[in-house]
Amino acid sequence: MVAIVTPMSGGITPTAAIDWDRYADLIEYHIAEKTDAIVAVGTTGESATLNTEEHLEVIRRTVQWVRGRVPVIAGTGANSTTEAIELTAAAKRFGVDACLLVTPYYNKPTQEGLYLHHKAVADAVAVPQILYNVPGRTACDMSPETVGRLAKVPNIIGIKEATGEIARVAQIRERCDSEFLLVSGDDATAREFILAGGDGVISVTANVAPRRMHDMCVAAALGNAILAAEHDAPLAQLHRDLFCEANPIPVKWTVHAQGRAQIGIRLPLTWLSPPGQSTVRAALTYAGIAIHT
Repeated sequence: MVAIVTPMSGGITPTAAIDWDRYADLIEYHIAEKTDAIVAVGTTGESATLNTEEHLEVIRRTVQWVRGRVPVIAGTGANSTTEAIELTAAAKRFGVDACLLVTPYYNKPTQEGLYLHHKAVADAVAVPQILYNVPGRTACDMSPETVGRLAKVPNIIGIKEATGEIARVAQIRERCDSEFLLVSGDDATAREFILAGGDGVISVTANVAPRRMHDMCVAAALGNAILAAEHDAPLAQLHRDLFCEANPIPVKWTVHAQGRAQIGIRLPLTWLSPPGQSTVRAALTYAGIAIHT
């Protein structure tokens, strides 16, 4: 599943315009390249720099342009429970297949606060919901015990676990039923995560190499560790170097370098620095991926 970028134009400004034409093209590209789901307006989709109207318009257009060909998952998390409910309710009205809700960031809730927050959103909006644990971004780590409690809420269907800790797969599995989706949010460890019993990955690298990520995930899900490793090995440097500066800075530059987006990102994010560009170019060369700039 791709954590899709939101292409923009106009350079590096507070108001870089969303490039809707390029976004529609990206959706078609991913469907053609066997991406299994589109995850819109997550961190990689620059949700933090969009206003609410823009955030919801990205979701609405994603559903419209995908036309049911693959699932659409919308990022609707917030560190305000009320805001998360409002975003999730709007996404449901637009017809998303599921919502992805990051743990509340910055305010560092307790485990009980996390439980009550996510339960409140799930109780308020009858749409499938996926928890998102990414403590490196939020300064808040949802424990496997809390995941187990939330898995009992009927419309909480899974978690995107982005700690990179493979041991979490077993820790969460033993607390949830077999239908609970366990998805990696860390490209560098996704293969091992799936082989350990995970169901897939919500991927940044898939913006750059969607078919290869799809093929790796299929092989790992089938338990074919050798084939999964063969698909994954050329991407190893990309998994690392697409985070050489804060996500989504490197991946937005790379999508532009592939000719799929203009130069556009919103402050306080910046364009990838010259040293960062050299780093990512080397990773692309290692992966055998051509770029145009």
